[in-house]
Amino acid sequence: MSELKKHINIKLRRRILMTVFLAIALGFIGAGLRAQEPYRVGTTAANFLEIGIGSDGNAMGEAYVSMVGNLSSVYWNPAGLAFINNNEVLFMYQPWVVDINNSFMAVSYTLPLAGTFALAFNQVSYGEMPVTTLESQEGTGELFTANDFSFSLTYSRKLAQWFAFGASAKYITSRIWHTAATAIAADLGVIVNTGFFSPSGKHENGLRIGMSISNYGSRMRYDGMDLLFPIDILPEEAGNYSAVKGQFNLQEWELPLIFRIGISVQPIVSRHQRLTLAVDALHPNNNAESVNVGAEYAIVMPGTGSFFLRGGYKSLFMRETEYGATFGAGFLLRFLGNYGIKVDYAFKPVGILGNTHSYTLGVTF
Repeated sequence: MSELKKHINIKLRRRILMTVFLAIALGFIGAGLRAQEPYRVGTTAANFLEIGIGSDGNAMGEAYVSMVGNLSSVYWNPAGLAFINNNEVLFMYQPWVVDINNSFMAVSYTLPLAGTFALAFNQVSYGEMPVTTLESQEGTGELFTANDFSFSLTYSRKLAQWFAFGASAKYITSRIWHTAATAIAADLGVIVNTGFFSPSGKHENGLRIGMSISNYGSRMRYDGMDLLFPIDILPEEAGNYSAVKGQFNLQEWELPLIFRIGISVQPIVSRHQRLTLAVDALHPNNNAESVNVGAEYAIVMPGTGSFFLRGGYKSLFMRETEYGATFGAGFLLRFLGNYGIKVDYAFKPVGILGNTHSYTLGVTF
């Protein structure tokens, strides 16, 4: 009976791997063939959801869908949380372009028999801006703010030592002064550890495959008192109400849906060093397909921690892009009782918009 069960598991594993490899091949071929043809550019709302989260993933050119064991996986691929061994708290601050600031906070808790749960909060602040009208084009003396938020609850679990899945439920809101829009969405992801090309012979050091779909959800439509204006419905006729309060009914917009598929391999794995190479193909609903590549070199100090050097390139094969090479570094210090501190930094140029920096602090317990 055990031999039959083993045979069925092997056949199931082979079918899953064949399906995943076919999906990866089609994804990379599609990205290479159609990356020169932008599609539906600028047709989605809540585009702050496309800003990469976590200095580790940003430094690797955002080629992070198959990476595991990091709390920032709650953004790239929720299935990666299944490989976290300890509980963790993560804080990220990312000054963006033109005084835009991105803040992120997440906490995860692992139950050995149930899986890993995580809560995350993502905010983008656009700063204060002067209020202008047709009559006061230099400003009325008032200031207004704009902010985007998302709250997410994530669950991830290993169904086998080589297969994990994850899902996130998100509440998204965008506010511009007295006008706001909301939406709900879901992220789904899987990771398959094939065991292939493992330099150490251990299954967990083999080639990994990751796939995720982000921001699949409802549409957003802005509404609020700022859309109320006096309207003369019959401007050519006298004697009617010329200043009736009317409200603009804005159009609904889709969320930035992103399908990611990628692989990562570790050609060097030893007691004191590890090299990871990763490549992702992206298919968004508001731009052309593209490919991201990245690398991470880790110097391991047994019993003490690790030091990381990272680099990558974002948006390969995309004809019109301001992205390019990315760089970063970080370290992990371990203490007694499974406590640890993680500090990461990423540098990501955005062409004519300038350079961006990402700072991340994590605590494991």
